[in-house]
Amino acid sequence: MKFIACVLLFITFQFATCAQEFSLLRQNDDLRMLDTIRNNKMYQNLKAINLFEKTTLSIGGSWRFQTESFINEEFDREGSQDNIWFLNRFLIHSHLKAGNSFELFVELGSSLVFDKTEISPVDVDRLYVNQLFAKYQFTSKWDAALGRYNMRLGSGRLVDVREGPNVRRSFDFVEFNYLNSGFKLKTFFSIPVRSEPGVFKNDYLNFNETFSGVYTSTNISSTTDLDVYVLYQKDNDAIYASGKENERRASAGIRHFGKYKKLTYNNEMVYQFGKFGDQAISAWTLSINIERETSLFGNQMALGVKTEAISGDKDAADDKLNTFDALYPRGAYFGRVARFGPSNLIDFHPYVNTYFNKLEVSFDYAAFWRYSMQDGVYGAALTLDYPVIGNGRFIGHQLGTILGYQLNKFIFFELESNVIFPGEFLQTSNREDTLYHFVLTSDIKF
Repeated sequence: MKFIACVLLFITFQFATCAQEFSLLRQNDDLRMLDTIRNNKMYQNLKAINLFEKTTLSIGGSWRFQTESFINEEFDREGSQDNIWFLNRFLIHSHLKAGNSFELFVELGSSLVFDKTEISPVDVDRLYVNQLFAKYQFTSKWDAALGRYNMRLGSGRLVDVREGPNVRRSFDFVEFNYLNSGFKLKTFFSIPVRSEPGVFKNDYLNFNETFSGVYTSTNISSTTDLDVYVLYQKDNDAIYASGKENERRASAGIRHFGKYKKLTYNNEMVYQFGKFGDQAISAWTLSINIERETSLFGNQMALGVKTEAISGDKDAADDKLNTFDALYPRGAYFGRVARFGPSNLIDFHPYVNTYFNKLEVSFDYAAFWRYSMQDGVYGAALTLDYPVIGNGRFIGHQLGTILGYQLNKFIFFELESNVIFPGEFLQTSNREDTLYHFVLTSDIKF
């Protein structure tokens, strides 16, 4: 592992002046600036290997190292204090393109954890296929893809790659995409990949859980876009406060986002229906995010507020399930501390982002309440982590800070800290102590 890290560091500093643009999903990397690079022919050859006429191969990867620490992780100073651990994630990929019609993308991953006692499935997967798919464009407007990939829809509220945790979320899938001027359509069928520690041991093509849908994006104007979608999830043996049953859930949503003068907005509404055992599903969420650009001492600054109302179950004994299921959201939905997930929740979340050259400083505050007093509080993995106890509605206050430093396009450092002060609901559950969380990240890409 030390050898790999040294190689990555050498490559990164050797080509630190290159104009490479990296994407979250590396199959979307922008390589158009490679031709502008001077005195770095070696890097150009690595990123654009000419195999045959109109056939190129690109190689890249990343190494993310994190040091993470909790104090009073479950709001209890008498509990286990597994205070500090280390997370490593290596990703390496190759991207083959043949003409303008065919591409093949392969990405292998290795996610390791050290000095952590209670290991979760998103912490460790020693060697795995993160992505492996082929894509073929058979007309100027239609293309199809098949294989395994990290999926992200819209802003990632319902379907995201799970970038925060150590192991990303993958799907085995088939999809068709349509692209016209100002309009995009995606229709897909997929099966979530269940990660297992080991070497190429991940569970795959397990039809107990499937996910499919149609997602459209329409450009209304030069500053406004509208997404409309219908998603369907089959999940056997799902667990909520009302029990454990087979679930068939459909989600119909609309997302309106864009920019007006110095205001940026990203608002989304989703209604869910279906069956959970003998119960009828009727759940919903409304999310509002507004941000204003301004300046501080001549530096860029953003003031924003997010707020969400997310339904919870009204009565565990009736014939309806009202708990909203956020499907496959970000693993760090409310920061890397990830104590609460987007079910049965009301939250109010103002924040400030400031930028000083290569330094980014962010401050945020979040207040959480239970939407329904008859439902519990769910964790980041949408598991019922805090069952119904008492009549307390207020969950707690959360304060967070992020310091990020972009050394160059290849190297990024970040320190995130969070403090959560438990409210009446947690205190009634004998979780009375303040939680502290810290995570230091270094991220190297090439």
